[in-house]
Amino acid sequence: MSTILGIDISKADFHAALLDGERVHRKSFPNTQRGFAQLSSWLHNRKVKEVHACMEATGGLGDALAEYLYDGGYRVSVVNPSRIKGFAQSELLRTKTDAVDAALIARFCRAHTPEAWTPPALELRELQALIRRYEALIDMRRQEKNRLAAPRGSAAIRASITEVIAQLDLAIDRIETQIRALFDQYPPLRAQRDCLTSIPGIGELTAARILGEIPNVHEFRNSKSATAYAGLSPAHRQSGSSVRGRSRLTKIGNARLRRALYFPAIVAQKYNEPLRLFSERLAARGKPKMVIIGAVMRKLLVLAFGILRSGEPFRIQATPG
Repeated sequence: MSTILGIDISKADFHAALLDGERVHRKSFPNTQRGFAQLSSWLHNRKVKEVHACMEATGGLGDALAEYLYDGGYRVSVVNPSRIKGFAQSELLRTKTDAVDAALIARFCRAHTPEAWTPPALELRELQALIRRYEALIDMRRQEKNRLAAPRGSAAIRASITEVIAQLDLAIDRIETQIRALFDQYPPLRAQRDCLTSIPGIGELTAARILGEIPNVHEFRNSKSATAYAGLSPAHRQSGSSVRGRSRLTKIGNARLRRALYFPAIVAQKYNEPLRLFSERLAARGKPKMVIIGAVMRKLLVLAFGILRSGEPFRIQATPG
């Protein structure tokens, strides 16, 4: 049996817990290439030959480390945080620190042997990096525009903000050009984008975001696992006849993917006939507006998943289940 390595990762560093039989070795490393090399040396010093490394899907914080370990020949699993949370609840674990979480992830890995992770193709990694940079620039521009709209501020400050916005506009235009060029460079990727944009409500940028955030679509067993990855699965609260809480989305998953689907869901409520009818049925049952939008987001992702798996464009008969 290979040794188990649980990893709890954050922006600045990551904590490792090495399960070797009943022994647990713990150490923290910086979340940098230098830290990755230190981890390799640490494993080598303990004469570790085979490792099954396991970490949570953290929306990008652990991607570089996962790729490093994969390239080093180790088995790597990247799991939905909700699975780790459920495992912690089964252990009645109340203490939460980075070191404790790393050991928890290691025990989860040993108990459940999650499936191996494979890094996406190079072009999909590049697309993901471009999309995430694009979103960061959009957020920066939004912040600057909010500052410009503030009632106070000298002429010099307003001129500075205006200059920064202009620079951000240029940077955003360049990123959009690079994204289009990437699709032109890889025809199979462009074909996937074109299939996605056949869904009313999904434009080219939304399609690029979906492809960037779920690059290994065939690793998902079904559409339920894809919606769980995005945190779009409904969570029901019911116990007996007395506890009947309002259903809501779990929101434990890829927040970038959820955000990418929000405005397309609003558009789809008007221009995607199956989803318009679906929204009207929910409204007739008295569902709140945000619940309906969340449900449409989930249906959009189910449609996108099915189209990416089949390679066929959207047809009006292929209504979401």
